[in-house]
Amino acid sequence: MTRNPERPHRSDPLLRWLARSVVGSSGWKRHGIACVSGATGAVSLAPVDILPALVVTCVISIWLLDGITASQKPKPRAGIWAAMQVGWWMGFGYFVAGLWWLGAAFLVDAEDFAWALPFGVAGLPAVLACFTALGFAAAFLLWSMGAGRILAFALAVTAAEWLRATAFTGFPWNAFGMAMGDHLVLAQVASLFGLHGLTVLTLLVCASPATLMDCGPVRARLVAPVLGVVLMIALVAFGATRLWLNPTTFDEAVKIRILQPNTPQDEDFRADRRDQILAHYIEGSVVATARFPTGLAEVTHLIWPESAFPFFLARDTRALADIGRSLGEAILISGAARMETSNEDRLPGEIVKVSYYNAIQVIGPHDGRILDSYDKIHLVPFGEYLPFSGWLESLGLRQFVHIPGGFEPGVTRKLIAVPGLPAIFPLICYEAIFPGMLSPDMRHQAGLIVNLSNDGWFGRTAGPYQHLAQARLRSIEEGLPLMRAANTGMSAVIDPYGRFISSLRLGVEGVLDTNLPRPASAPLFSRAPILAPLALFILLSALMLWTRRRLA
Repeated sequence: MTRNPERPHRSDPLLRWLARSVVGSSGWKRHGIACVSGATGAVSLAPVDILPALVVTCVISIWLLDGITASQKPKPRAGIWAAMQVGWWMGFGYFVAGLWWLGAAFLVDAEDFAWALPFGVAGLPAVLACFTALGFAAAFLLWSMGAGRILAFALAVTAAEWLRATAFTGFPWNAFGMAMGDHLVLAQVASLFGLHGLTVLTLLVCASPATLMDCGPVRARLVAPVLGVVLMIALVAFGATRLWLNPTTFDEAVKIRILQPNTPQDEDFRADRRDQILAHYIEGSVVATARFPTGLAEVTHLIWPESAFPFFLARDTRALADIGRSLGEAILISGAARMETSNEDRLPGEIVKVSYYNAIQVIGPHDGRILDSYDKIHLVPFGEYLPFSGWLESLGLRQFVHIPGGFEPGVTRKLIAVPGLPAIFPLICYEAIFPGMLSPDMRHQAGLIVNLSNDGWFGRTAGPYQHLAQARLRSIEEGLPLMRAANTGMSAVIDPYGRFISSLRLGVEGVLDTNLPRPASAPLFSRAPILAPLALFILLSALMLWTRRRLA
């Protein structure tokens, strides 16, 4: 006699009834459950950071896939399509709840962009959810009952997350691994396997309780949860030991000041306010603090955030001279838009080609001479450039930044040379969300990450917190200290193990004064950014195949 899963039998515990209801769901009810469970998982991300929320998402995902495999076993094509639908709705809920703050950017220039807010807030999650749908479809094809399906789920969804991080320029924002990535002790495993290794381990731990509601012997039901607990203990032990054995050390000769000017992204940020904006930066940089009582006179290096000026700094000799005079003996590392013209092969009467770059520039004291420069390579689609520009511009669309035609990407990734500092690995804003961008050869030379950002587009939302969490993970992966200057926040000084040395709250003006944390010895991930996570993936795949054969 079969029971109606909608009504709990008096002998059924509540959780078992819930599992039966999820497994037995279909149609829009199944999709609704997937969407709500995905949105619940976003609570595991910064700034809330409630890790058990992702357990709810993963466990319900397992149960939903159980229901599909049970009902569609004779019809694999229908099963794949059903799994993709569940995966899409789960991903859509997760990304809408995790990326809702993108809507704030559409309101900065509301007259031009407010109409597109629904498309940004729902459209991007709809596209990103397609990758989650592929992961669920792959999991369905690998499905087997028992503990093996936990491995199938974690591996398939992680493969989809890797694809999301690389396809069409990539967008790894809020990877599932960030549920652990914003917890300092748990995040240490990123030094071994990077973000994608952290993702597969996070999914394994969070999905493992699903088998508790299985039918069958207690021993079989406990295998996955027990192994999940063991894995969690191992991650905590590794992280705590790594932090305990490696206290922060400093180079006392290097004295750095980071300015957070808190300049709003509004109508006041215009080229005709050049003098006021520059004065605001200079005045904020020379203040006396408890650490540096004589102000900038004690500072060896000053850092300003991304796109600090509404003009082209390198072409404004008066601004460079003003900055040089104000610096004392300090060297400035600042964000700045850069313009480049090309006269090569130009025939008489042809228009000069003009290219614009989002850059980091190093400015020397006294004369304000530019010592080195780096152009951002990984640009933000629709923010800094317009994909399919010819077609979309004909519809009246443009990118958010007020640059004709948008920014051009830099040609090569490079380290920045700054007198008095080790070689700098530069990351401008969005670039900080991508793991493994520093090659092992460059890691051998680099001693510091500098991340300049401008999250003022997103106001006081979850976005800047999530951005900081992902930037911090880069310092753990590479074993390098991180100096982060963000216009409206959150600016921070982070040691090579991800510890916050100091930070500024979101939406405040101020400075951070610090000595330079020394780098760690190169972690495994920085030495093998492809092989290390791949080896973990192959090991877990072999374990999944062994489990399937044993149960066959």
